[in-house]
Amino acid sequence: MNKLPPCMVWLPADHRLMGDHGHLMPFLLLGDKYARAVKVGAQAQPVMFPLAETGDISDLLAMVDGVMLTGSPSNVHPSHFDEDVADPSLPLDPARDLLTLALVKACVHEGVPLLGVCRGFQEINVALGGRLHQRVHEVPGLADHREPKTAPFEEQYAPSHPIRLAPGSVFETWAGGAEAMVNSLHGQGISQLAPGLEALGHAPDGLVEAFGVKGAHTFAYAVQFHPEWRCWETPFYAAIFEAFGKACRQRMSLRMQAADLNRSRVTLGA
Repeated sequence: MNKLPPCMVWLPADHRLMGDHGHLMPFLLLGDKYARAVKVGAQAQPVMFPLAETGDISDLLAMVDGVMLTGSPSNVHPSHFDEDVADPSLPLDPARDLLTLALVKACVHEGVPLLGVCRGFQEINVALGGRLHQRVHEVPGLADHREPKTAPFEEQYAPSHPIRLAPGSVFETWAGGAEAMVNSLHGQGISQLAPGLEALGHAPDGLVEAFGVKGAHTFAYAVQFHPEWRCWETPFYAAIFEAFGKACRQRMSLRMQAADLNRSRVTLGA
């Protein structure tokens, strides 16, 4: 009996300059917590395609069963929603923007399971025509959603505030109720939701915390919070990754059926 190939999820890398003594070199990075959540929570194999370009997207998507857009220290460049940079001290990653904004559209068009977290949540919104607050904490009526950066990670990723979940939504099902406590580690947030998205969760101040892609043929959801953090310890977070993994395995099954059909056609043609 042939062993099934692993279900694979593409996680695009961050681009960052790193080094010491004034000598910096470019690195491609992926946070362990994101890869581990895919491996453990979604039961899939995380994969990277270093130096992938927009022209490679279609061919690379044909090789994977899902895409997860991770959080990052960097922000989406505000030029993508027609604004100037509000805080030059904050990191940006234009190379990631170039790939992921196109990748979002391709996933939606081709029906590839898509999960966005924090920066990934914001990327999906911007890619589909939405806008962002660059400084949520300076917007009248909105709370400060940033984490205490000097605190231990256990405190930074601890539950921070509740979110209200849309009645009858998958998020309500995953959370097991109309509300859920989530962590909060972001400075940017949605100011205008993209036309193709549906808000499915809100913070107490009204900020969108979860959405889905309208009319999507498969899993296409994103969250502003960080469910990847020890996802196996929080039932709500675990349910998100379990559902994502299930959608990815369904895509893998379809990919394998298509491959078997193509092989049969080649054999008959021979």
